[in-house]
Amino acid sequence: MGKHSHDNDSQEVLDDEPRNIILGMIGQLRRDMDLSKVTFPTFVLEPRSFLERVTDFMTHPDILINATKVADPEARFVEVVKYYLSGWHIRPKGVKKPYNPVLGEYFRCQWKYEDNTEAFYISEQVSHHPPVSAYFYANPENGIYIEGDLRPKSRFLGNSVAMVLEGGTHIDMVGTKETFQITYPNMYARGILFGTMMLELGEVATVRCPQSDLVCEVEFKTKGFFSGGYNAISGKIKRISTGEVLYEISGHWTNVINIKHKASGKSSVLFDVDNAPCIPKLVAPEAEQGSMESRRLWSHVTAAMQARDLDTATDEKSKIEELQRQQRKERENEGVEWAPHFFVPKGDTWDVRIKNIPKKDPKAANEIIKQFIYSPSIEQMAPRQQKS
Repeated sequence: MGKHSHDNDSQEVLDDEPRNIILGMIGQLRRDMDLSKVTFPTFVLEPRSFLERVTDFMTHPDILINATKVADPEARFVEVVKYYLSGWHIRPKGVKKPYNPVLGEYFRCQWKYEDNTEAFYISEQVSHHPPVSAYFYANPENGIYIEGDLRPKSRFLGNSVAMVLEGGTHIDMVGTKETFQITYPNMYARGILFGTMMLELGEVATVRCPQSDLVCEVEFKTKGFFSGGYNAISGKIKRISTGEVLYEISGHWTNVINIKHKASGKSSVLFDVDNAPCIPKLVAPEAEQGSMESRRLWSHVTAAMQARDLDTATDEKSKIEELQRQQRKERENEGVEWAPHFFVPKGDTWDVRIKNIPKKDPKAANEIIKQFIYSPSIEQMAPRQQKS
């Protein structure tokens, strides 16, 4: 992950050539236009897939593991809020967006923790228009399961681009029988036409636990034209039933976040970026990955970008997009419908394709999940199809 990011890491000054490419691209755009069908130039890309970027929220697992051991529901909720706020500081320098995953692309990894437990993650692009990324994380021996789907929508706003993160996440804690429901702020790339390019988070995000009657509303503040600073947040933890404010949160998501207990007036540090160890994920070597697995699928684009060869990166990116178009045409001609491998639709959301995980038997759950994610049959998986 590299060094922790601070406030000035969000800024980027573009050379004339990239700025001119962006200006040329923006000449074709209208205000409030949906950007999902717009091809972005490679220099604004971060060399990893959006499916992998979601794992940033699993970088500080000790917070969530600790939360499962906290007896008091209120104190436990505070730990889950801390966990949520700990995932935002990890990002590339400057204004970069990850690769848009292609239909059927997937990313999988695992972690080994100091308490001798392990965790597993699988994500898959389950829809292309509109784009939907579904994901599943499990640390069975600590009774932690995270599922969600993200539906990023980009909008052109003049001198900035907004990415609205629709969808949501829920964290299930087996031991406490609680579910924490999470929504996300919007992301803004500022200064596209003039000024310094800047990445900001904005709007209100929530963490809610119906079982403990608690909700946290966090406002990610964007800088005003004349006042305010970058990357500030303010929030309140309240009782859902009465609206009573129990805690106030303030600080910067790139640096230090503080929490104040309303009743006692006592303040303390909730999360400090510089004193939070990052736990690295374990990913299989590319040679052992399936053809639709993120790092292997994008490997030529990534290699070219790391060599700063933007022409080759653009060519390789175009090859992936062209293959997608060909596969879509073939399916249309054959009258078959694509179906995800790891997830199944459930109403408006997506469920991982494992029936009845034995959550009360962590060792058995561990084995079932590991076998499912690392099934040999998918090592060279082509996009799965089924008859409509």
